[in-house]
Amino acid sequence: MRIAELDTRPTTPVPAPAGDAARWAALASRDPRADGSFVYSVRTTGVYCRPSCPARQARPENVAFHATCAEAEAAGFRPCRRCRPNEPALAERRAEAVARACRLIDEAETMPALDDLARSAGMSPFHFHRVFRTVTGITPKAYAGARLAGRVASGLREAGSVTQAVYEAGYNSASRFYAGAAQRLGMPPSAYRRGGAGTRIRFAAAECALGSILVAATERGVCAILLGDDPDALARDLQDRFPEAELSGGDAAFEGWVARVIGFVEAPGRGLDLPLDIGGTAFQQRVWAALRAIPAGSTATYAEIARAIGEPASVRAVARACAANRLAVAIPCHRVVRSDGSLSGYRWGVERKRDLLAREGAVR
Repeated sequence: MRIAELDTRPTTPVPAPAGDAARWAALASRDPRADGSFVYSVRTTGVYCRPSCPARQARPENVAFHATCAEAEAAGFRPCRRCRPNEPALAERRAEAVARACRLIDEAETMPALDDLARSAGMSPFHFHRVFRTVTGITPKAYAGARLAGRVASGLREAGSVTQAVYEAGYNSASRFYAGAAQRLGMPPSAYRRGGAGTRIRFAAAECALGSILVAATERGVCAILLGDDPDALARDLQDRFPEAELSGGDAAFEGWVARVIGFVEAPGRGLDLPLDIGGTAFQQRVWAALRAIPAGSTATYAEIARAIGEPASVRAVARACAANRLAVAIPCHRVVRSDGSLSGYRWGVERKRDLLAREGAVR
């Protein structure tokens, strides 16, 4: 008589509740946003995976859900070698590597070599450059330039000259700064130092579904989209930023830009096909790039944005960067919510934030 082989595979864990549709949906779509919230085990293979695992999808009757990796291992399952659920997710590892590189750039007096930055991240220079741009939205060189330009901007009005501010900020030659200064500051350095003197900013105010709206643009693109109840107050807000700039009403072509912005506010999901003059510090640019990556109809928490840029401890700094945004809707800070999903403060009023999210159909 032949003796039956002993089945040494893990016993079947308690299956997920029948009504747990969200987990099944995340598993079926391999949604990376669900990584970290649960893992699932497969009885026939004896392994457990993260929701985004690219492995062939198992039959539902062989799958069970676990809240943590420890719970899955306690049930006798081992981690999948493909998705490595017991290790940080790939996106998280990349964000941490980029954050380390950003700190190296922040602390350096001059731009570190790309090879050195890549070596600190454990990547080849080509791969590191691509990952850095994916995570931050800008290249390492652009980030370093923005970081140094931020130092110049903060010292321009106190320094005796532009040249003095340039060298005190860490540039080893004035020519390197001037090569991209206008793009980073939104105007020539001398004009920035004089509060925008000699710079022309076109603007126009109108009414939209959210109240008053002011759209302003430099020669490089839209530099402000402000919302409020009083168009005069919005104009004063713009003037306070650059008190010496030449503010002028927009012509017929600019009115077309305003109409397109208003249409974008009415239906944020369709996008805004206009050039933007974003400005901001290097950190703000990283946060704003992460905000622009949030799809219409979705939301993210401040903590999620902080993790997305590889700075999980910078939640308050992320909130300040959101508050500093002057391009309403174009940089969608209205899509950032508290950890419990409730609406937090919004530069242009919580009711406008709620209205924008309702227009996008955002549900969290």
